[in-house]
Amino acid sequence: MTEKSLRVGIAGISGRVGQLLVEEVQAAGAILAGGTARKPGGVVGLPENVPVFSDMASLAAISDVVIDFTHAETVVPHAQALAQHGTAWVLGTTGLSAEQSAAVYKAAQTIAIVHAANFSPGVTLVQRLAQMMGRALPAESYDVEVLEMHHRQKVDAPSGTALAIGEAVAQGRGVALVDVKESGRDGHTGPRKTGAIGFAALRGGQIVGEHDVLFTSADEQITLSHRAFDRRIFATGAVRAALWVEGHAPGYFGMEDVLGLPPL
Repeated sequence: MTEKSLRVGIAGISGRVGQLLVEEVQAAGAILAGGTARKPGGVVGLPENVPVFSDMASLAAISDVVIDFTHAETVVPHAQALAQHGTAWVLGTTGLSAEQSAAVYKAAQTIAIVHAANFSPGVTLVQRLAQMMGRALPAESYDVEVLEMHHRQKVDAPSGTALAIGEAVAQGRGVALVDVKESGRDGHTGPRKTGAIGFAALRGGQIVGEHDVLFTSADEQITLSHRAFDRRIFATGAVRAALWVEGHAPGYFGMEDVLGLPPL
């Protein structure tokens, strides 16, 4: 299937990222199949004859792939609807519960899914480098801290991207992030634990997203940094993932697959 015949649906089409996705789908030469919104009749600025639904099943029925940046609460019903219709899924929702993650993995047995905390190619490469550094730099000698800053409206902390970077370090070290994560230090916390992966979250203004991961030993410090200047980078990456995932066999993929990175 070519870009000109690929039908792309957008969940949450009325949101800030949803509106950027509309532009990027059209710029890629794909067909904007439609979207979902809480108030379907109130979406403005769409091309003529682009339908907007209140439910995912209706959108899945007319789409080859759906891009979804909505909320964790919608993941289970969306997974069921997309799997039922055989529609590929580009999922950018983070903070999933065990039940919600299980629904995604179950759907991946039927459809192709690209799931990422961040669709920026730069962040994807930072995660890969963080994993490589986690593998190469001993936890006994190198302390790891992940620092992130976002706009004042962001409701979760640490960010999904920060957690994904920390997860990459943990994978490199062969440990589970839940066992070594330290977040929100306050008061008399005692000395830093060896092997801990620390997180700090800052909020203010309208910053799109800033992430740093620091590896610090007694003798040196290495810092990986990423700055997002425009939310469009997430939309551009998600559309790239949509063009890549359509036609793939069922499975669970990440942006590393979209970029063609070899497995570590």
